[in-house]
Amino acid sequence: MSEVVTIKKLIYGEIDQIEEVWLEDLYQIITLFIQSKQPQKKQGLMTKLRQIQIDAPEDFAANLDLYLSGEKHASTNLS
Repeated sequence: MSEVVTIKKLIYGEIDQIEEVWLEDLYQIITLFIQSKQPQKKQGLMTKLRQIQIDAPEDFAANLDLYLSGEKHASTNLS
């Protein structure tokens, strides 16, 4: 029996012992593990820019100068 088959049987044996309530968590872990092992293609600039999320008050852009000067504080105006 090859080493890969033996390891797969050991993994399946461990999975069979897991309670059903934990199977969804295990599935998510396995999915993340597989994604981490796949080669990552380089992201373009626009893809990276789309991922930026800004957590700021609604009036942040309109009052940027006030926030930069300290007249307004973002921490007190966040919803």
